[in-house]
Amino acid sequence: MKKGQRPITKVKNYEPKLDDPDWIIWAAWADRITFEDIKKKTGKSESEVIKIMRKSLKSSSFKLWRKRTKNQSIKHRKKFELSRKEIRRKIKKNDYI
Repeated sequence: MKKGQRPITKVKNYEPKLDDPDWIIWAAWADRITFEDIKKKTGKSESEVIKIMRKSLKSSSFKLWRKRTKNQSIKHRKKFELSRKEIRRKIKKNDYI
C-alpha cells in the first residue's frame, strides 16, 4: 500500500499540547492520569483543577466528573496502587480454583 493511500486514524479526544489550557481539562477527564501527574506537569493542585473544571464545564458535566473522580481510585496514585494490588490478589486466588 502506498503511503498516500493509508487510512488516517482520527482520535476522538486528542491530547492537547501541555501549554494549552485545555490540557488540564483533558487530563482531568482521562482515567489514567492522576492528580499527582497533573500537579507534576502543570503545578496545579487538585483543588485548583477542581476550580478550573467548575468554571470550564457545564454544571451537569461538572457533577458527572466529580462523581467519577470521587468513586474512582484511579485519580489518586496511592489509591490506584492499592486497588491494583487487590486485583492481583483476586487473580492469584482464582488461578488456584
